Formats: sequence, C-alpha cells, structure tokens
Amino acid sequence: MGRKLEDKNWVDNLLAEYEYGKKALEDMKKRLDPEVEMEEKDIKVIDEMIKDMSYAMNWMHTGREPDSYGGVDKRSAYQRRVIYDMDLLPSLDIEPTERKLTENEKIMITEILLVLSARERQCYLLHMAQGWSMGEISEELNIAKSSVQQFIQRAKKKVACRTKDIQAHL
Repeated sequence: MGRKLEDKNWVDNLLAEYEYGKKALEDMKKRLDPEVEMEEKDIKVIDEMIKDMSYAMNWMHTGREPDSYGGVDKRSAYQRRVIYDMDLLPSLDIEPTERKLTENEKIMITEILLVLSARERQCYLLHMAQGWSMGEISEELNIAKSSVQQFIQRAKKKVACRTKDIQAHL
C-alpha cells in the first residue's frame, strides 16, 4: 500500500477510503460508553455501519459478492490491463513467407493423416488447416459439437504420436 493514490485503480482508491472510514468509526465507537443508554444505541448503529463497510470491502477486494458462488473469481476483474511500452511487442506488420513443401514432407504429412479415421481427418483439417470453429464444423457435418471436439482431440493426439515416431526414425 505504499503506492500513491494516483497510481492505483479505482477499486484500490475506494478500498482505501472505506478503510479510512471504517477506522474512524472504530475510533468513534471506542470513545462511547456502553453504560449510557443513548450511547449504547449509537454503538449498535456504528457496529452495523462497520459490518456493512466490511461487507462492501470484502466484495471489492475479492470481486465477488461475499458468501455467493456466482461472482467474478478474480480480483483482476477491476484492474485495467495496459501496455505502457509498445517496444516490448513485436512488429505486427510481419507477413509469413510462403514456401513449397518438398516431396518428402508431403509424404510424411500424408502418412500422419492416414493414421486418422475419416471423420477425425475431416474435423482436424477443417479446424486446423481451414480455421473453422467447432460450431461451424458441427453444422457442416451435421454432428454434435462435442463429437467434433472429441474427433479433434483424438486427431491431435494421434498426429503428435505419429510425428514423434517419424522424427525418431529420421
């Protein structure tokens, strides 16, 4: 908490204000005498205020409603992600160079793809080579999206395994 107020995001600033207000309420409560009837009522009100502030602070700190399982799971939900130094990023105007496959590479790719079943090959090539989404493949092939996902997962495993075998023999 050694940062300046300007360096923090809005939730950190709000949390600091709530912490300050909560501390002021706790100090005020300490100065009251619970034996005096009027001050006893004030203590109850201050206790409720402290409880409410703690609840709100917990909510802001965690990014989810306390005692609720449906909220945002990460505190970073309130934090901005900003890249300050663009020199850290590579240039975005890179164009990939096209190259021709050698006959040997074509044969290896064919061998790898022949390991797959017809449906795995269809799904794998549409997804990996053509860039189709699983939903698009599902609609095109008239099969469930979960089936497309399974076909692609199995194909990826088989391709990885076959690629390792081929590389081991080189």
